Amino acid sequence: MTEPRTPALSVDGLSVTFATDGGPVEAVREVSYEVFPGEVLAIVGESGSGKSVSARPAIGLLPHTARVRGLVRVGDRAVTAMTERQLTALRGGAVSMIFQEPARALDPLFTVGFQLAEALRAHSGMGRKAARARAIELLGTVGLPDPRHRVDYYPHQLSGGQKQRVMIAVAIACEPKVIIADEPTTALDVTVQAEILDLLRDLRDRLGSAIVLITHNMGVVADLADRVVVMRAGEVVEEAPVDELFAAPRAEYTRALLAAVPHLGAAGERPVPDPAAEPVLEVRDLVVEFPGPFGRPAFRAVDEVGLVIRPGETLGLVGESGSGKSTIGRCVAALQRPSAGQVLVRGQDIAALSQRRLRPIRRRFGFVFQDPAGSLNPRLTIGECVAEPLAVHKVGTRSGIRDRVRQLLDDVRLPAGTERRYPHELSGGQRQRASLARALVLGPDLLVADEPTSALDVSVQAAVLELFAELQRECGWACLFISHDLAVVDQLADRIVVLREGRCVEQGDREQILRHPVDPYTRRLVAAVPVPDPVRQRARRGESDTTFAGELEQ
Repeated sequence: MTEPRTPALSVDGLSVTFATDGGPVEAVREVSYEVFPGEVLAIVGESGSGKSVSARPAIGLLPHTARVRGLVRVGDRAVTAMTERQLTALRGGAVSMIFQEPARALDPLFTVGFQLAEALRAHSGMGRKAARARAIELLGTVGLPDPRHRVDYYPHQLSGGQKQRVMIAVAIACEPKVIIADEPTTALDVTVQAEILDLLRDLRDRLGSAIVLITHNMGVVADLADRVVVMRAGEVVEEAPVDELFAAPRAEYTRALLAAVPHLGAAGERPVPDPAAEPVLEVRDLVVEFPGPFGRPAFRAVDEVGLVIRPGETLGLVGESGSGKSTIGRCVAALQRPSAGQVLVRGQDIAALSQRRLRPIRRRFGFVFQDPAGSLNPRLTIGECVAEPLAVHKVGTRSGIRDRVRQLLDDVRLPAGTERRYPHELSGGQRQRASLARALVLGPDLLVADEPTSALDVSVQAAVLELFAELQRECGWACLFISHDLAVVDQLADRIVVLREGRCVEQGDREQILRHPVDPYTRRLVAAVPVPDPVRQRARRGESDTTFAGELEQ
């Protein structure tokens, strides 16, 4: 008779309550699940559903305001009964965590190599030289370019996707038995995402590691998970093998989640902008160079890029992390001075204008940032945040500004009274809507949206994208939409520019770029997009990408 397997991680009757000024808040209620060695368990649900809170007790990372009931075991050890010293010994070796926000998890005062080497030395007893060599090897394993040099980079010198790779390297450094991956691919482009998923799959197969995957990306779930737990409002609403869940979800909430997932190729027709209209934005031969660290040659982040956007048109800017997407967006919004080239807004070159002469032109721009929590002043109410551009540019009377703010908040579907609340009192999706209202408050000709939906769960993302398209139809602004999510770009863009290492490798209308790409790099990007269907995704993954790799090397 076969002996029953011991779970690598088991959660039994877990409830977590937080003490707040407004009274106790129960974030997780009677949650139970198991994950076995060599298995990937995905936990999905909307923001605030309790996904991360249900997994954090396994590594002892809940705040002191949390009260935990129930039992959490890593192997045969009860984690919920451990002291802080025992938890410290457990972390890294037996269980580790890949955090959602690498910028906050990495210490800005130390190089990434030092932080990785310290993790190795703490848990394996390696000497400095051996730990540094292993750190370089791990950075190469997670796909960080030029790891021998970048091992000495500080976190601020790396892109968001590159910082996430460093965090994954830290998490896998000691080859733990349980890996809790909290949104591990949120900040990554599709090709790097595919590489990271392959890496996690390899760890599962080679080391027998159990992986708890916390994500809102259902394509990632279809690609990697064996079983899925669906959570809502702190409770488990459904648990099933991945094929069964996607093919025949039992819970209505699960069906709604799957229906909100954007599919590459599922976008409908969009009105065609007038090709003869005068461009709102024209970028000509744009070059941006940054000084090299430690006396090294300058780094060319953008290399002679050109693009055009007309009224009512959305241009999607896509490419891997570090390809220059955000740098171009900052140049367009006059937040970064180019080294050479022209940025023409309604025919006027803003690239070399002084700050004084730029001030009136900035009224024509709106900027929606990737992280609305970082772009909204936490000391101001939402109403004051939205009104701030009007105050800076001295537009309107006090009553007129109040009416304008209320109208915009209503336009972005935020409930009455939101203008009196503070950013921390809003959900991620609500903050992103407030950020959109702030970007539109001056009635801009051009909106620059830099990864505006990457941190949102699928249902909120679908609502924000629908709102975005509706407001653009009504107001007619042009948009530079920067994203690594090709399914989202497919939904919104009229034309697409594909960047690689600062250069434009291909541009054209949406249909041509996403359905019939010519450049091998573009073809590789499209092929790397995971399909939210586990059967189809396994078939796609089984197809060799040798052709793409060979073409890219030529």
